[in-house]
Amino acid sequence: MIQGSMVALVTPMNADNSLDWASLHKLVEWHLEQGTHAIVAMGTTGESATLSVEEHLAVVKKVVDQVNGRIPVIAGTGANSTSEAVELTQAAKDVGVDACLLVTPYYNKPTQEGLFLHHQHIAQSVAIPQILYNVPGRTGVDMKTETALRIATIPNIIGIKEATGDLVRAKALIDQAPDSFAIISGDDATAVELILLGGKGDISVTANVVPNQIARMCELALAGKAEEARAINQRLLPLHDAMFVESNPIPVKWAVEQLGLIKSGIRLPLTPLAEQYQAQVAAALSAAK
Repeated sequence: MIQGSMVALVTPMNADNSLDWASLHKLVEWHLEQGTHAIVAMGTTGESATLSVEEHLAVVKKVVDQVNGRIPVIAGTGANSTSEAVELTQAAKDVGVDACLLVTPYYNKPTQEGLFLHHQHIAQSVAIPQILYNVPGRTGVDMKTETALRIATIPNIIGIKEATGDLVRAKALIDQAPDSFAIISGDDATAVELILLGGKGDISVTANVVPNQIARMCELALAGKAEEARAINQRLLPLHDAMFVESNPIPVKWAVEQLGLIKSGIRLPLTPLAEQYQAQVAAALSAAK
C-alpha cells in the first residue's frame, strides 16, 4: 500500500514559463534524499491545468524514469471529461507510474451518480491502481461519503485523497471503507489527526519545502506516536497556513524558489506571490527549518 508523505510536487519552470528539466531532476533527487515516501506528479500543485497533454505526460515520464522504482510515483490524470481522463490514465500507465490520482470532474458539476459512473468507467478502462481526489473548494463538486464508499468497492480503486479537512467525514470513511481502501489526507493542517484515526498518509503541499519533517511526522503518526507527531505538526502550522495565503501553488512555488531549488516561473492565469505576502511566507519557512 502507498502510504506516508506523498509530496504534491511543484513543476519547475523557467522565467519564460518553459519547463525547467534540470530543476525537476534536482527537485526529485532532493525528495529521494529527504525521505519522501511517494511523489505525486502533475496534480493541482504541479499546475496540471496549465500544461499541455504532451508536457503533462513528459513530466510524469521524467519523474518515473528518474525515481526508477525507489519510491512510488503517482500521476494526476483527472479531467472533467471522462474520455480525457481515460486517455491520461492510460498514458500514465504506459510510462510506468504506480498509481493515478483522479480529481472529481470540475466545473460541469456532475451528480453523485455521475461521479460513480465516471470513476467506474475509468477503473474498468485502465487496469492500474487509482486514487480518488475530493477537493470541493476547487472543483465545485463534493463527493459524498456514501458515493466514495460505493466507488471503494471497485477493485482497482485503492483510496481517496480527502482534501476537505473534515475529520468527521474522514473517520466515517476510515470506519466503513474496505481495509484495502486507503484514506489519505489532502489537508496538511489536519493530516496528523487523520492518520491517527487510521488514515494512511498525506498528499502534501508543505512537503515541497520541508520534506524530511513531513515524512517524519507521517511515520510517527502511522506508528501511533501521537504526541511526537503532533509536536512536529504544531511547529509547522504557520507554514501550512502560509502555503495558502494565495491560491496554491503560488505560495509554495515562491517558497521552493527561496530554497534555491527552482526558478521563478509560474504560468498564467497564476501569478507570482504578491509582495504583501512574501514576508509572511519567508518567516514561516525560516521558523520551520
